[in-house]
Parts: sequence; structure tokens; C-alpha cells
Amino acid sequence: MPPDYDALKQAFQNKTYTLTDHASDRAAKRRVRSPEIEQAVLFGEVIEDYPDDKYGPSCLILGYTENKRPLHVQVSYPNKIKVITVYEPSLDDWNADLKTRKSDE
Repeated sequence: MPPDYDALKQAFQNKTYTLTDHASDRAAKRRVRSPEIEQAVLFGEVIEDYPDDKYGPSCLILGYTENKRPLHVQVSYPNKIKVITVYEPSLDDWNADLKTRKSDE
């Protein structure tokens, strides 16, 4: 888990995060709006942590929108909080809980 998940959530509450070009492109193609990303992060949970990611520490968050849409949001931390990518998890790749990859079984 990121060292300070509360600070990460605070960035989304205050809207001081940014979207990478990749995340912006993916969100548009997948019809994911910024408020949905914020809801997923604010009320979600970290399901994977990547402290040694090649572009800097990041984590994968599973959260749900107001309309119960599940989203995976990969977010960099700690200093400049950026959304790296966002997508609706597929049951082809994830177990029913949407927290565990099928390849991890």
C-alpha cells in the first residue's frame, strides 16, 4: 500500500491530481469521466502496489462510481499524483472480486 493513501485521496478530493496523456486518451475511449475516476479513488482500495515501477512508485486502485461501475485506476505517488491509466476490469482477466488477477491463481 502507498505510504500515505490519505494524502493520495486528498489530492483527488482537492482535484490537485493530473491525468497523463495516456490516461486522458484511455478515459475518453472508455467513456470514463473525471468525476468517476475521483469517486473510484476516494472510495476505493489499493489492490496492487508497484513501489519499483519504472516511471516511479504507483498503485492500482479498485473503486466504484456512484452508478456502481467498477474501475481500476493506476495512480503514481507520492509527490506528483497522476492517473496513469483507467479501465473497467474484465472478468476475462480478473476474478469475480475484481481484486485478483486470474493469472495469479
